[in-house]
Amino acid sequence: MPRKTHADYSALDRPEVLMFLFHPRRSTGPVNGGGRFKEILIPVEGDVHVGARFHMAHAKDPTILFFHGNGEIVSDYDDIGPMFNRLGINFMAVDYRGYGRSGGSPTVSAMMADCHQIFNFVDTWKTENGFIGPLVVMGRSLGSASALELAAARSDRIDGLVIESGFAWAGPLLRLLGVDPDRIGFDESKGFANVDKIRGFVKPTVIIHAEFDHIIPFSDGRALYEASGAGDKVLVKIPGANHNDIFMRGLDRYLEAISSLAGKLS
Repeated sequence: MPRKTHADYSALDRPEVLMFLFHPRRSTGPVNGGGRFKEILIPVEGDVHVGARFHMAHAKDPTILFFHGNGEIVSDYDDIGPMFNRLGINFMAVDYRGYGRSGGSPTVSAMMADCHQIFNFVDTWKTENGFIGPLVVMGRSLGSASALELAAARSDRIDGLVIESGFAWAGPLLRLLGVDPDRIGFDESKGFANVDKIRGFVKPTVIIHAEFDHIIPFSDGRALYEASGAGDKVLVKIPGANHNDIFMRGLDRYLEAISSLAGKLS
């Protein structure tokens, strides 16, 4: 049975914190992908929807549900989605509130609640559209929180996990961003608990991290790898890379790790 999570993220929903955690951008690209992707709005609460782009290959292939970083939107992955498709992987990139074509405004509480609604929508969409392959949840940077939330709560429906540039602890990240966790009443026991969440996920797991990440240090990636409860787990260091050039500097190694995981699940 899925495990329900009831963390209180109100300490992180203060304006002086949200201004550092979220950097929403609106989408200016075409709504119609000309057959390259499906533009979808996913209902999350009331009349609020979040945008998504589904780059679909084949119904029997593995599908990756992808949560991006804080300064990104799904259209940033219009070139990357087809790369995954060529590997025989369906790629579903989703936004947060206020990003891309999404409605509402981003908060931590909303992000962590919305990932469950997004997952339920994707799970149903796959079934209704005949996509029968395994499901992998993937999160980059801030998106690692959503991915690990789902890995902890919905492991019964998830076949694999990929964390790229993910954070193990929120406190050091907040300090780097200029927020004093003590001043806002935040401690790790009441926060994202990424390290605790990854311990409970026992299915194939890949951790990808840049060697010289100046925002979320490589030690966070190693900590997540060491805490992972998966019997089949891999830590991929991208040599010479920083937080925002990890894909450019480590394209081959990056894609090889994803392709290897997909191959194990197919």
